[in-house]
Amino acid sequence: MEIQKALEVLRNGGVILYPTDTVWGIGCDATDPAAVAKIYEIKKRADSKSLVLLASDMDMICRYVKEVPEMAIQLVEVNDKPMTIIYPGAVAGEKGCMKADRRCLAANAVAEDGTVGIRIPMMDFCQQLVAKFGRPIVSTSANMSGEPTPKKFSEISEEIRSSVDHIVDPALEKGATGQSSSIIKVGLDYSIEIIRK
Repeated sequence: MEIQKALEVLRNGGVILYPTDTVWGIGCDATDPAAVAKIYEIKKRADSKSLVLLASDMDMICRYVKEVPEMAIQLVEVNDKPMTIIYPGAVAGEKGCMKADRRCLAANAVAEDGTVGIRIPMMDFCQQLVAKFGRPIVSTSANMSGEPTPKKFSEISEEIRSSVDHIVDPALEKGATGQSSSIIKVGLDYSIEIIRK
């Protein structure tokens, strides 16, 4: 039921506040530039910064990254903690894509150098939400830019809560670690850079 409500809002270009496997996130359809712009507005953050996206599995990632480095596939296979991988060559378009297919990411969800950070969540609610939605969802921490990241729902400011279109039931936060994911940047040349442990 909770997934259905969230899906409805996402499909209509809305913004949700939801628990992830790490911390609470503000999310929207990552292929919809107008929805992504709303998130930057809520967070009072410049859109020159990129956002972390959630994907249901490696197949979904392969649809939105031009060429997935072999190293990234290996990292995902052995990983047992929340990990965001920064991939080179995101499939993105200035205006997103045709609404009918949504086969590329919104340009404002991707970094200026064309890379994109994507995580496969380790939590049933998020996994199901992204899988049923069928395309990546933005997952940026539920705080104003420069403020501390809230680890649980009770720490989220009223300003953030009142600016989203739907708040997922806080009871679902049980699966969250309360810690941000590690961030690893991978290149097609087998390079690896640990950005956040």
